[in-house]
Amino acid sequence: MTDTPPLTYCTNHPQVETSLRCNRCEKLICIRCAVLTPIGYRCKECVRGQQKVFETAIPRDPLVAFGVAASLAFLGSLFIPNFILFALLLSPVAGGLIAEVVRLAVRRRRSPRLFKAAAIGALVGALPVAVIEIALNISWMVWMGSFDTSIILTLIGHGLYIALVTTSTYYRLNGLQLRT
Repeated sequence: MTDTPPLTYCTNHPQVETSLRCNRCEKLICIRCAVLTPIGYRCKECVRGQQKVFETAIPRDPLVAFGVAASLAFLGSLFIPNFILFALLLSPVAGGLIAEVVRLAVRRRRSPRLFKAAAIGALVGALPVAVIEIALNISWMVWMGSFDTSIILTLIGHGLYIALVTTSTYYRLNGLQLRT
């Protein structure tokens, strides 16, 4: 007679058979509940708890991040998008610089809300100049009664700046995180 181990089931999904355990809390987890970390599989609750330890932002930090990012992105939008090549090459650099200034302004505290606030600030700061520039070009074309390709070039330059400065600000602050 052979001894077969008893059947075990996932704590979160009782219908799924498993023998996998979280290497921190020993809870039974299925492959849908498991998160691969550098030291083995963990349940999502343990991963969230570990990430929470690294959230150090205080309540005013997202506001500071938003304000700093919006101000700097606005200043950058006055110069960078004027030439498409500048927009393509310098926008990620501007986003990285914005992220570093935000990081200094909040004294290197971290939080996902903080990263999102900085990215939204960069987006909001970059939009006014783009909207005004495009509106002026359109009104000029209507007034002159002719189509000008400068509106398309302006739209492309500002679009590149907005997209690249926003995403590079977010990802520069965000860094590497475990997906849960």
